[in-house]
Amino acid sequence: MTETSVRGAHGVDTAPRPPHRWAPVLAVGLVTFTLVSSEMMPVGLLPPMSHDLGVTDGCTGLSLTITGLIAAALSLFAPALVGRRDRRTVLVGFLLLLALANALCAAAPDFTVFAAGRVLLGGALGVAWGLVPGLGPRLADGPRLALAMTLIFSGVSIASVIGVPLGTYLAALVDWRAAFWMLAALGVVCAAVLAGTLPPLPAVGRVRAAGPFGALRHRGVATGIAVTALVVLGHFTGYTYVRPALEGAAGGGHGAGLTGGAVAGCLLVYGLAGTLGNFTVGPLSGSRPRAALLLALAGIALAALLLPRATGALVTVLPVLVLWGFSYGGVSVATQAWVRIAAPAEAEATAACWACVFNACIALGSLVGGLVVDRAGTDPVLLTAAGTVTAGLLLTALSRPRR
Repeated sequence: MTETSVRGAHGVDTAPRPPHRWAPVLAVGLVTFTLVSSEMMPVGLLPPMSHDLGVTDGCTGLSLTITGLIAAALSLFAPALVGRRDRRTVLVGFLLLLALANALCAAAPDFTVFAAGRVLLGGALGVAWGLVPGLGPRLADGPRLALAMTLIFSGVSIASVIGVPLGTYLAALVDWRAAFWMLAALGVVCAAVLAGTLPPLPAVGRVRAAGPFGALRHRGVATGIAVTALVVLGHFTGYTYVRPALEGAAGGGHGAGLTGGAVAGCLLVYGLAGTLGNFTVGPLSGSRPRAALLLALAGIALAALLLPRATGALVTVLPVLVLWGFSYGGVSVATQAWVRIAAPAEAEATAACWACVFNACIALGSLVGGLVVDRAGTDPVLLTAAGTVTAGLLLTALSRPRR
């Protein structure tokens, strides 16, 4: 059975769903895993990359800024840019582009070429992120939707469990370039899986370039986007530089003085906690996104506040990273649920808006964090992160997704 380009009277997609939903849903979960692993890989590799490319940690961290800004700009207009093209075909093509971008990063002889690869990656991420969050309601409906969205966004937290720690391990075992070759291969595999499992996904209705901006007229959408901006900005201001913080590699911070292998273990624990958080907070987000966000933001803010003092031993560092990972694990599902509930008839437009802000704040967070860490060290960058997330917590406490 294939989908048709049909909308109901209120603009809601009424096309029939494919009879076998879970294989396509899991395939899209693999997409989010690949996207996040590719975007965030520099987090676990900053010191060796910086040394090899001859730049500072802050400069290397800007590779996330480059990628995030381009991804943000393209994701906002992705539905309009791809027009009437089948979403399955578009996603397969841009995952192959992602594979090419990671291969260029792996072969880069200097930071200029590496940055060019990250620019190409940003283009692939932007189009993919502009489409992926809106696919859940097209692949599952009714009571299955909350679980489908949780599975789709489980790729975000599982990337922290497997993707970034595995890249960190490969860097310690071989070198940092091996991690990017791994991502290039993963992009090809992911494209093949999508081609084999997704049903045809033709465009549903007409999406105008102004559509995503029009979605902001809903108060609930605008508030949800603002909360998303604050939590993602705060999280990536601190998390981008968590390895230097754990190693004590940047001035002005206490640092735990951990080695590369221990840091990889810490990132693995963080990712495992994030996966648990995704499957714990995610289902709650389907019916109570505000409660889910209050729990998540409070945990992130507290963890970022505590990490500068949790130094000297793994026994103090690991509980803080578990709290941070568990809390952040539910953020993607909860913020997406908030904007979807606020305007259910404009799922693709609100998803594109959300993806734009999410990626822009990854970029801005890594930029702010880089500026702070190069000038003041890791303690101030973590305190800045805690303050920003706290602002999002307060906004969430004062708001609702619906009137």
